[in-house]
Amino acid sequence: MSAAVLTAQDLHAKVAGSSFYAGMRILPRAEREAMFAIYGFCRIVDDIADDQQTPRDQRGTLLEDWTGWIGALYRGGDTGEAGFLAQAIVDFDLAEADFLAVIAGMRMDVDADIRWPSFEIFDLYCDRVASAVGRLSVRVFGMERETGVALAYHLGRALQFTNILRDIDEDAGIGRVYLPAEALADAGIHPATPEALLADPALDRAARWVADKAQLHFIEARAILAARPRGRLIAPLLMEEAYSHLLTRMMAKGWQAPRMRLRTSKLRLGVMALRHLLAGRNRLAGRR
Repeated sequence: MSAAVLTAQDLHAKVAGSSFYAGMRILPRAEREAMFAIYGFCRIVDDIADDQQTPRDQRGTLLEDWTGWIGALYRGGDTGEAGFLAQAIVDFDLAEADFLAVIAGMRMDVDADIRWPSFEIFDLYCDRVASAVGRLSVRVFGMERETGVALAYHLGRALQFTNILRDIDEDAGIGRVYLPAEALADAGIHPATPEALLADPALDRAARWVADKAQLHFIEARAILAARPRGRLIAPLLMEEAYSHLLTRMMAKGWQAPRMRLRTSKLRLGVMALRHLLAGRNRLAGRR
């Protein structure tokens, strides 16, 4: 297998469509390029996991390749397609375990279609595919370790819970149901298939069970950010505001069929980013 060499332009293109882009693009150059690399990596392994045209065993092999390439970045050897991560790892002391956690999360999707997992497995999945990304990101933001890990824990889960609630229909369309078994049991749902779940009128109650937990994580993340910890916080501030607003909209609309997938407009994200940037500059000016 020949290793593809990703350029800065390639990474920019992979991240540009993300909701996180508005917060990343206004970071200083080194931090911005590191975040583009991290999210480029996430996009690549996520695309592997979600590629319904490629057999599971082949997708698993591709993820194994990435596991090996990540290891080579830390211990030497063939870094394959992962070379674009090298500078970010050096500049911000990024942990190998967090990259491997992301891959492990993608592997959960490849090994079998996740359907109504226990809350323990649901939470583990969200830690791997979201909070692990947060743990990488807070290093780039320059946060103190304990505070950064706490933010990654709560904000990562809040964002991923919200994503899952937004994408219920889309995920079910490819055979996946991430809503935990406890949420379905609380709503009195015992689905045989993803299609049966989508048609069940009690789905709204099950979704709200998850939404309540997402709100608690948003509250914790908001408290951490409100304390103004050290670091470049525009990106997490932006994502907390954008996604908590999205969750509020979904809770107001509910999850009764027919459901419409809600989005946050790029214009709104841009306005939020500018507001947080100006607020940060005003705080700095006030300290002088």
